[in-house]
Amino acid sequence: MLSVMEVKKIAHLARLGIEEQNIDAYASDLNGILTLMTQMAELETQNVKPMAHPMDQVQRLRVDEVTEFNQRDDFQMIAPKTEEGLYLVPKVID
Repeated sequence: MLSVMEVKKIAHLARLGIEEQNIDAYASDLNGILTLMTQMAELETQNVKPMAHPMDQVQRLRVDEVTEFNQRDDFQMIAPKTEEGLYLVPKVID
């Protein structure tokens, strides 16, 4: 169980401003979360397969097709300096 002082310390470390009248509610909520986490840690999950999503849904995917063409040569024609397909820029760090 988290005490009121521990909740204040956690709020200070997290740089959260909490109002004095709400500290008991925060302590109760945090204790509920910690209790749930303790219960979940005790569950046997050895034979549970990992899931990408908790709902049994299928992701709609679009067809993987090229929709744009390579414009590198056009872009490099208007660049100030290029060499062997690379953009040359001024040195900024010695």
